[in-house]
Amino acid sequence: MSDDPTHRRYDLRSSPTTAYSKDVVSANGEAGAGWLGRFAGSFSGHARPLVMAVLYGLAGAAAALGFRFAVSAVYDNGIAPLAAMQPLHMLLVSFAVVMSTSLISGILVTRYCPEAAGSGIPQVKAAFWQKGGFVPLRLLVVKFCAGALSIGGGASLGREGPSVQLAGAAATNLAGAAGAAPDDRRAALAAGAASGLAAAFNTPISAITFVLEEVIEDLNNAAYLSQALLAAVVATLVTHMVVGAAPAFIIPAVDDFSPRVYLAAPLVGAVAAAVGVLFQVLTLEWRDWIRKKSKVPAWLRPAVGGFFTWTLGVSVLLSVGHLGVFSLGYGDLEETLHGNMPWQIALLLLGAKLLATAAAYSWGGCGGIFAPVLFLGASAGMTCAGLLDMWIPLSKSDTIVLVVVGMSTCLGAVVRAPITSMLIVFEMTHHFAIVPVLMLGTMVSQAVARRLVKENFYTDVLARDGIHVDKMIPPRSLADWHMRHAATVANLRPELVTSLAPDALRAVLERSHHQYYPLMREGTCIGILPRAEARRLADAAPALGETASPPPEPALLPAVTIHADATIREAGILLLKSPSGMLVMLDYGTSTRFAGVITLHDLVHGEIRAADGLPAREGS
Repeated sequence: MSDDPTHRRYDLRSSPTTAYSKDVVSANGEAGAGWLGRFAGSFSGHARPLVMAVLYGLAGAAAALGFRFAVSAVYDNGIAPLAAMQPLHMLLVSFAVVMSTSLISGILVTRYCPEAAGSGIPQVKAAFWQKGGFVPLRLLVVKFCAGALSIGGGASLGREGPSVQLAGAAATNLAGAAGAAPDDRRAALAAGAASGLAAAFNTPISAITFVLEEVIEDLNNAAYLSQALLAAVVATLVTHMVVGAAPAFIIPAVDDFSPRVYLAAPLVGAVAAAVGVLFQVLTLEWRDWIRKKSKVPAWLRPAVGGFFTWTLGVSVLLSVGHLGVFSLGYGDLEETLHGNMPWQIALLLLGAKLLATAAAYSWGGCGGIFAPVLFLGASAGMTCAGLLDMWIPLSKSDTIVLVVVGMSTCLGAVVRAPITSMLIVFEMTHHFAIVPVLMLGTMVSQAVARRLVKENFYTDVLARDGIHVDKMIPPRSLADWHMRHAATVANLRPELVTSLAPDALRAVLERSHHQYYPLMREGTCIGILPRAEARRLADAAPALGETASPPPEPALLPAVTIHADATIREAGILLLKSPSGMLVMLDYGTSTRFAGVITLHDLVHGEIRAADGLPAREGS
């Protein structure tokens, strides 16, 4: 199977569900004509996607669980024993472990697969919308090795985001082996991502809502639901067989919490949201500064983040005896969820964990933010509960509920997926009674987060990297479609006429059959050249032996211009007035730089693709 995403095929009649056919595979020369392609092609049309969804779930579970065990193995043999060591020995061993694993991780990512850095969820989202679901196989290998070393070695990052990316990569490459083209793997990527999160947290329902809410950004999207649902169920069953059916976090029974919790939950939600926003802004602004100003080579940057983590981690360990700053911090998180963490220590861990995670991520570490954000939210909830207890007596059950509210609301503020943030905490704890309190805290946290920052963490990461997913996601309604930027449907690489020399005109006419061509002079479109006029000029060349005469002046049609940030509705109105049926698109704002053209064909083609749930422009 070719890994080159530029070899694309498009069929506007096809559904978003990948088709696997032996005939299609063979016609495209894909490796899927092998046993897996024949296996997928042996099932009927309706059964085939479901069979592949089962395979995606198995592959996703294998990737996520394998990664989980790898992270644990590195952690258990490096960071975990530190608490029992003598201070000097602990300092030396911890420094060696954190710095060596961060350094090796940085070398692996920089040299072999730069897109393996970071959480993995923004990359999954970009691959889904920008590359048709294509994820290269090398990412699976590099992310697994670098992530296990980085997270297990102590970097303050999480394994859940990488698990989503790893499972998605496994599923999309499985789809490729079965014959799917690189641009036809969205269903596989969505199913794999759902199976990865389901296996990572043992939370199948929230795994599905997360894919719909965050990756696809449409809870009503049914095109990918069936395969994602089945893959998540399969991954959960595998997880139950391998590690058991127990929830990710076990907390005491809290059914007897008092009504005071309902008064405190909005405050906790607001504080946790503010903590999440602070984390997002600090991390991404620091990341931008490093990319623009830092002279540290890329391969060494994760080690710098590792040094920050080591400094903060050993400081907390020496002062209060807690390892929570390192790696996932699940040990201290469990203690907080049982209500056994003093609020003063929770506040200390909150500040240290926030700085350590911001440093690890911004300096290019290979790991996610799910676990750290849950840790931050729990610590914020415990701190608020401890302070409130000075004025309003709170029981232990009250405190635990507020800790859980902090987890849910901080996660919801950062990823901006409120339904997922409630469901995932509910599924991780298996306590139904806390759901109304979670809903109350979530409403407040969403209001605070949306007031303070415009985008969620993942979308903000992509936007700062120049990837604007909102321009690729199909519209939800005709009115929404008409308000999209004209650049959404434009042809950015049109056939241009840059010379009126007969040979140049003949070459243009031979390689294309358009009726109109923008005539360019010094990078500016001076008019539209009709095909008939181009043919007349090409045939006006002097015969052999004749005296050359000045080339005739072309009869041009006026160029009707539109800026890239005008709406599609405005483009449609201008097209009706354009004598050539073509618009010359200029760059954004008030720029006069030529950026592409828009024709009626582009407009209709984009609308058909949008109706089919695809990006309006092929290759987007």
